[in-house]
Amino acid sequence: MKTLHPLILTAKIADADLQPFDDLRQKHFPPDRNFLRAHLTMFHRLPGEYIDKIIEDLQDVAEVHSATAEVSGIRHLGAGVAFTITSPELLEIHLRLKQVWRPWLGGQDMQKWQPHITIQNKVSRTTADATYQKLAAEFRPHSIEIVGLDLWRYMGGPWEHNTSQAFRPWLDR
Repeated sequence: MKTLHPLILTAKIADADLQPFDDLRQKHFPPDRNFLRAHLTMFHRLPGEYIDKIIEDLQDVAEVHSATAEVSGIRHLGAGVAFTITSPELLEIHLRLKQVWRPWLGGQDMQKWQPHITIQNKVSRTTADATYQKLAAEFRPHSIEIVGLDLWRYMGGPWEHNTSQAFRPWLDR
């Protein structure tokens, strides 16, 4: 679906867990292209014309789901590097929302979702190779806390935060 007001959905990572990715992004991402904090994109282009329905769907999902995630590997993107994220709960949330939003989704959001956090992009292959080798040598799998979902307005480069929907704590269930 074409939209004049694209929205982006990301998994909301606990600040303490997000900061190391932000630090790496500041170090490795080209400064003239680095408009954003590190993030875990779930949907790239949702129609802003349906924002009320999208927010309602996010509230419904957050009421019945929580998510944990594992930083499980490093992925070479050709012109950059990302950390691979493994989370059965996030995959389930993504699948549920994909089913609900199917009529709105474009090609990128209809593809198989491969959760990742990009810390470098749009660099030469040589630069990406060096970053990948350095990070791969130091890498240790670890868990990160996913605390909810963030909805953003795409502003032609930068994003503007619209709303957050926190997951209910497990103790409330």
